[in-house]
Amino acid sequence: MDYYAFSCPSAESMVMNTVFQALNKDPTLAAGLLRMHFHDCFIQGCDGSVLIDSTKDNTAEKDSPANLSLRGFEIIDDAKNLLEDWCPGMVSCADILAMAARDSVFFKAGGPAYDIPTGRKDGRRSRIEDTINLPQPSFNASSLIRIFGQHGFSAQEMVVLSGGHTLGVARCSSFKNRLSQFDPTHQQDPSLDPSFAKFLSQKCLAGDNTAVAFDASPNIFDNNYFNTIQRGAGLLFSDQALFNSPMIRGLVNLYSMDRALFSFDFQQALVKMGLLDVKEDDEGEIRLNCHRIN
Repeated sequence: MDYYAFSCPSAESMVMNTVFQALNKDPTLAAGLLRMHFHDCFIQGCDGSVLIDSTKDNTAEKDSPANLSLRGFEIIDDAKNLLEDWCPGMVSCADILAMAARDSVFFKAGGPAYDIPTGRKDGRRSRIEDTINLPQPSFNASSLIRIFGQHGFSAQEMVVLSGGHTLGVARCSSFKNRLSQFDPTHQQDPSLDPSFAKFLSQKCLAGDNTAVAFDASPNIFDNNYFNTIQRGAGLLFSDQALFNSPMIRGLVNLYSMDRALFSFDFQQALVKMGLLDVKEDDEGEIRLNCHRIN
């Protein structure tokens, strides 16, 4: 805690102000920053590797199909540029991303404020092949429990982190295989509420890139996500899988009834995620430009 208290005491307030300015213009970026932080931490740890651009010799994580829809890079760049003016070479891109995700979710989207540890160093590796380790929208509950468990998360922490989908949208390309009209070789996903399936079928006629919100309040951090999947209206197969599994359905029911508990547990799980395989000292560097290794 307070890692930058002496080297750059205004670091957290500078990041927060940058995030606020961006989200006042486009509130949907809150979900983008949270997702970017998650995709960063699950690959090689929370080291800002998702921010690195590809080169002629290396295709980076951000150009993986799983990451092509990530948004909010310009917010990280704006915060980094500001910090380099005030505290050159002091604040890592990994820390900026972790702070920005925290600020976007909890300050702008209605959740509680909390402190996070800082002092992460930036990684020097970013390769597209590593993104195979990201959870897929087609995962069932067992697969989700397994892949989160590999990173030290319990089934309960997996469910609460999945609740991050209370913010944002998904594209039709991520879930249209659940709809019989787009895949005649398969039956419609029986776990989909029929009226919701009809709604999705109509929306996705506009194309694979059509965005649909995960719940009815996509820019507010609440527990609507859990109420939504209780009704059979989970957008991704992996969303609805949480309620379809007798093993974890009780957690969905619990969080659907208790927004305060969900908010607290999510905060705890997000802090834990932000500590995944962090690099310290000579394990990493402080990038001067978040898009490339020094």
